[in-house]
Amino acid sequence: MDLNAWFQKGLTADEYIKSMKQNKEEMHTIYEHFSLTSEDKDQLETLRTQNLRAIVLTEDWCGDALLNNPILMRIAEAAGMELRFVLRDQNLELMDQYLTNGTSRAIPIYIFLNEEGREVGVWGPRAPEVQALVMERRAALPAKEAEDFQEKQMALYKGLAASYQKDTAIWRMVANSIMTTLIK
Repeated sequence: MDLNAWFQKGLTADEYIKSMKQNKEEMHTIYEHFSLTSEDKDQLETLRTQNLRAIVLTEDWCGDALLNNPILMRIAEAAGMELRFVLRDQNLELMDQYLTNGTSRAIPIYIFLNEEGREVGVWGPRAPEVQALVMERRAALPAKEAEDFQEKQMALYKGLAASYQKDTAIWRMVANSIMTTLIK
């Protein structure tokens, strides 16, 4: 399937949000509280004439999607960009074309398309600064063989999700990273 066909297959933002079983309120909270600066909006306004679109490879259970998707939605509004949400687990054929480090089905992945349906950029699954933060916190985990590894790992993920929902500096890192992919 070509990228235009994948785009057409995807859910609109409203359809995706209505279908969400997990992280719906958390994602909505970020969406409601995140705003772009006037400078961001001016830069994104210049993209309107390009009629960009994006395929959003995602799942509602994903903590990174919880953070990144509402920020992308605000960016898309300012850029006049239509989004279509494609669920990773039901669409591995597409996902496997966008593996992180060639091996990982990490999400979300944003595939930006021009009017003709050609890929003009790919972003995800995390802003570089957020990836560094995650790696720093993972480095503090005990060895995988340790009795308390699972417990500590779950606490790490819970702590990250809490940070993702409240830390506006993290929101800004994500917005800047996505906009860097779009504005060249």
